[in-house]
Amino acid sequence: MKQFEFIDITTADVAFVAYGKTPNELFANAALAMFDVMIDTKNVEQKTERKVNVNGNDMPSLMFNWLNELLVYADSENMAFSGFDVRIDEKRFELSAVCRGEKIDEKKHKLRTEVKACTYHQMKIEKNDAWKARVILDV
Repeated sequence: MKQFEFIDITTADVAFVAYGKTPNELFANAALAMFDVMIDTKNVEQKTERKVNVNGNDMPSLMFNWLNELLVYADSENMAFSGFDVRIDEKRFELSAVCRGEKIDEKKHKLRTEVKACTYHQMKIEKNDAWKARVILDV
């Protein structure tokens, strides 16, 4: 199963669809997709860990809060992540994760597009045979 794919949905933003066999894998792949918009994640070594805890009222709000919380680390600590160990309590809409990555080094990392925020616009999370999420990022 592919992790994510970028889709053409709007001219001013970046959209992707993330996939996962479980909600944990879905949210990890969505985070990876978002960071792949900003930086070539293949070159981000998993040297440093950050623990992240967020909650929401439903799965879309949990995704929104998760991705925007990760942007706080990107902006305030100049961090990029490429590994995510995510645990979701689906009944309480609580997420805890260990995110692994490193400080961004412009000599080492290929920078791409700055992401300002994750949006609710056309966000959709569904489960059929597997989990699928459509996310639009404000760039």
